[in-house]
Amino acid sequence: MPTRARRALVARQRIVAPSLRVADAAAASVFEAVRTRGPIARDAIAKASGLSIATVNRQVTALFEAGLLRERADLAVSGAVGRPRVPVEVNHEPYLTLAIHIGARTTSIAATDLFGRTLDVVETPTPRGAQPAALAALAESARRYLSRWHRRRPLWVGVAAGGVFDVTTGHLDHPLLGWTDAPVGPVIAEALRLPVSVAPHLDAMAAAELLLGRPRRRGPTSLYVYARESVGFALSIGGRVHSPASGPGTIAALPVNSELLGGTGQLESTVSDQAVVTAARRLRIIAADGPTATITAVLRAAERGDAAAAELLEERARVLGESLALLRDMLNPDELVVGGQAFTDYAAGMTTLTAAFTVRSVLPPLPIRSTAFGDRVQEAGAGVVSLGSLYSDPVGAMRRALDAPGISGRALSVQQATG
Repeated sequence: MPTRARRALVARQRIVAPSLRVADAAAASVFEAVRTRGPIARDAIAKASGLSIATVNRQVTALFEAGLLRERADLAVSGAVGRPRVPVEVNHEPYLTLAIHIGARTTSIAATDLFGRTLDVVETPTPRGAQPAALAALAESARRYLSRWHRRRPLWVGVAAGGVFDVTTGHLDHPLLGWTDAPVGPVIAEALRLPVSVAPHLDAMAAAELLLGRPRRRGPTSLYVYARESVGFALSIGGRVHSPASGPGTIAALPVNSELLGGTGQLESTVSDQAVVTAARRLRIIAADGPTATITAVLRAAERGDAAAAELLEERARVLGESLALLRDMLNPDELVVGGQAFTDYAAGMTTLTAAFTVRSVLPPLPIRSTAFGDRVQEAGAGVVSLGSLYSDPVGAMRRALDAPGISGRALSVQQATG
């Protein structure tokens, strides 16, 4: 087999379909109980997970051996006898996962710990130009970033982006970037020599709410709606993000009406950051061009008391609220969550949005919950993609991750990682 074909095959073998769900396997349930409640004793794990104490003991032992848990003898109950009363917690310091969110304009690269917390993040312009060169530049940025982490072992890479991903091969179609069947996953896997999972960014952000948000809800349906430069939605049903094989559905062309924002008649081209900036230029709220002609400039003008800027942002909130009502009435979810900077960057607009939603919806009242991750929801989504396999099959995922050589060929053993 030619060297290039062999390297491509190895890269593809490192592509792992994402697990965007609340897993119910025994090891996953034990790890979740420790992750969300730890330090915690084994009997408390059994109560939280519904598993027998014998099953909990077996799974705790397996998770110890995988390097994912550690004991906290210093927190043992005074006078208690035996190891079952010694609390355990996640052994998070030795590890990290890499989260990459590829936006239409900006790419975020973040290090995430086993709790899903962002340790550090850098932002860089999304590479443009010829597809192969852009992918190579993206992979090199990730490689350089990961090489800075000398004290933590990288386990997994999660990539989230707009467009349509083939999650089994890691290839992406992204019209805004001009990418067609782009081998995003294989290129990053070859550069970093780590397992890679990819997911549409809307599915990823919905999974972040499901797996990391508060409170965790498993049974009901949850509708997640995103708006920034693009708009979209994702559904979680019974503890699993609904991910159609053909890619996410679209709400970009939902009918709307706003002369102030441009009168295009479609949701995305009316409420996007670019639409707001274009309207602000037309109304002379910001400069016609140059580095200050940005959505940030519009937001700052509103904060300074510019009535025209505030009116523009309130109008976007109204349009979004009415569109949310239409989508909610069609799908009738048990929970409604909104995320993306169109919602989170102008907090004052939520009152207008909620009022428009309430007036337009014909169903009983439903609270609108803002994302638990504020303006960092994109990196939280990519972080969950990097952690999904560890959460759903912690022992198997650790075995796979520690078999990978990593970017510097480090052969850090489980014993070294936990010692």
